[in-house]
Amino acid sequence: MSPDPYSILIFLLLLSAVNPTGAATTAISPTSSPPSAPSPSSTPTTKPPSRSSPTSSSPLDPKQLRALQSLNIPTAKDPCSPPPHSATGPTTTCDASSPFRHLLSLTLSNCSEDVALSLTALESLSTLKSINFINCPVSPIRFPSELTANLHSFTCINSLKKITGVWLSRLQNVTDLIVSGVSITASGPSIVLSNMKFLRSVTLSHTNLSGILPRHWHPNLTFVDLSGNHLKGKIPISLTRLENLVHLNLSSNSLNETIPTTIGDLNSLQNLSLASNSLSGSVPDSLAALPGLTHLDLAFNKLNGTIPNFIRDMKKLKYLNLQSNNFHGVLPFNATFIKGLEVFKVGENSNLCYNRTILGSKVKIGVAPCDKHGLPMSPPAAKASSSDDSSDSDDGDYDDDNVEEKKHHHGPSKVVLGVAIGLSSIVFLIVFLVLCSKCCK
Repeated sequence: MSPDPYSILIFLLLLSAVNPTGAATTAISPTSSPPSAPSPSSTPTTKPPSRSSPTSSSPLDPKQLRALQSLNIPTAKDPCSPPPHSATGPTTTCDASSPFRHLLSLTLSNCSEDVALSLTALESLSTLKSINFINCPVSPIRFPSELTANLHSFTCINSLKKITGVWLSRLQNVTDLIVSGVSITASGPSIVLSNMKFLRSVTLSHTNLSGILPRHWHPNLTFVDLSGNHLKGKIPISLTRLENLVHLNLSSNSLNETIPTTIGDLNSLQNLSLASNSLSGSVPDSLAALPGLTHLDLAFNKLNGTIPNFIRDMKKLKYLNLQSNNFHGVLPFNATFIKGLEVFKVGENSNLCYNRTILGSKVKIGVAPCDKHGLPMSPPAAKASSSDDSSDSDDGDYDDDNVEEKKHHHGPSKVVLGVAIGLSSIVFLIVFLVLCSKCCK
C-alpha cells in the first residue's frame, strides 16, 4: 500500500521547523570592562576612640555623670567602664584620676530627637579633649570657654544641623578638625581656619563653602581635604609650601587656571586629588619630584598637552585617574606599569591613543589605538539598520580580531541556507503532486 501523501506532507513540514544543524545557538555578549575601583571617598569616616583599659577603679565624677544624663543620652552607671557589646550610648574615654575620674573624649552617634545640648552640661564636661558628633542632628550652642580651650579634636559628620564659620573659629586649640555633610555659613575657609594655630589635619568637605582658598596656611598641616564645596579661583602658591603635607584633596570644586608649577615642593605628598574642577594647562613637570605619590587624580578637568613620561617612573603609584581631559598624543605607559596599578583611567580623552606594539591590539583602556601617524584610529562604523550590531558594540573596544569574527558570524551560514532551500523545494513538490492527484480523480 502506497504511503498517504497527506502524512508525508505533515511529516516534512514538521521536519522543516526543526533547526537543520541541530546545534544550540549561543549569544555572545561583548566583553565588559572590569569594574573600576571606587575613588577614595571625600567624606571621612571617623572611628570612635578606642576605650583603653582602665587603670583606675574610681567612678566618674558625679557632676559629669549628671551632665550626661541631663543631655538625655542613654548612659551606663559608670561610663568609664567598658560596656557590653550590646550596650548603646556614647563612647567615652576617661583619665585615671582619683577619687573621681574625668571624661577625656566623648562620641555621640545616631542621636535620638531627645538629645539636646545645654550650656550647664557642657560646662561640667570641660575636661574633654575630644568631642565627636556623628549622625547627631542636634542644634549647636556656643561652647563654654574652658571647654573650647581644652578641645584638641572636633568631629562633626552629618550633625549639628547648620553651623557658622565664626562658631568653628572659636576652637582655636584644635589639632584635628573634621566637618562633613553639614552646611557651614561662611564667606570662605579662611574664616574657619585663620586662628587655628596648632591645626595638623583639616577636613571641611561637602559643607557648601564658597569663596577662595586661603592665602595663608599653618605650616603644621599634614592633611587638607576641602572637597565637595563651591570654592573658586586658583590654587595659591602658599599651599605648595607645606613641607609636611601628606594628603591634599581639593576635588569637586570650581577651581580654575593652572596647577602651580611649585606643586613639586610638597616633598611629603602621597595623595593628590584635584578632580572635577576647571583646571587647564599641562601637568607640571615638578610632579616628577614626588616619588612617594601613591594616589593621583586629575580627572574631569580641562588639562591639555601630552601625558608626561615621568608618571611611569613613580614606583609607589597605585591610583591614576586622568580621564575626561584634553590630553593628546601617544600614551607613554607599558603593560607592566598599568598592571601594577589598582586603578587606571584615561578614557574620554578624544585625541589620546596607545601604541599597539607596546600594549597589544586587544587592550581595553577607553582610548583608541594609534595609526602610523600617531593619531587615534577611528572605530569601525556601526550599521544604523542593525539593532543587534549596536547592542554588541563596545565604544572602548578597537579589537580588529573581534571585528573580523563578527563578519564571519553575521547571518546564517551557506549550509543552513542550502538545506532550507532543499526542504522547501520538496514540500512544494509534494503539495503539487497532491493537487494533481485530486484533479485526476
